[in-house]
Amino acid sequence: MKDFGYKNSHDNQRDVASQAGVLKPYRAIGKRGFDILLALFLLPVLAPIIALFILLIRRDGGPGLYSQERIGLKGQRFRCWKLRTMVQDAEQRLEELCALDTGIAREWREKQKLENDPRITPIGHFLRATSLDELPQIFNVLLGDMSFVGPRPFMASQEPLYREAGGTAYFSLRPGITGPWQVAARGQSDFLDRIHFDQNYLEQHSLGYDLKLMLQTVGVVVQRTGH
Repeated sequence: MKDFGYKNSHDNQRDVASQAGVLKPYRAIGKRGFDILLALFLLPVLAPIIALFILLIRRDGGPGLYSQERIGLKGQRFRCWKLRTMVQDAEQRLEELCALDTGIAREWREKQKLENDPRITPIGHFLRATSLDELPQIFNVLLGDMSFVGPRPFMASQEPLYREAGGTAYFSLRPGITGPWQVAARGQSDFLDRIHFDQNYLEQHSLGYDLKLMLQTVGVVVQRTGH
């Protein structure tokens, strides 16, 4: 496991908590207000697009939406919604792939994802490349589980990996539909590299920085560089 130079101690957690406590107005109130207003503005446009993709995905007989338990602000768990991009028995298929191929098992341990994942459906490849599979997370934003911009939400099973490596910044923020890791390192970094991105975002985030990341996300969608 990589050493990212973060202290794995209660002192480090208190440092991050105090760092997040001295907040500018945008961080304390404005960010959440911005999320709500933007979600309400975009919902009438995005809802028909989400519905269309659901119909296309359901042609294989499975559900159009997929939800998974993720970790949010202060370690609270929530259901994160996405358009389904994998076969219906994806988790069972992953276990079988890891058992049959040590290379795949190692890649999953290090990155918590597969670069050439055979479980992804044909339409799923398009949705992932454009990041459109994450459109339903607008409902998570309205519910207060997520923000438009923030750390990449991780699964409950991945929380011990993050904590054991000394990561703490994530828990002071709402996870985001997009964020620094999503636009800068997607597909090229290990799972625990997120610690660096999360810490930097906690220290730097502002309205201007969030708007910059959202514009960069548009580039990811247009260039289809998502993964």
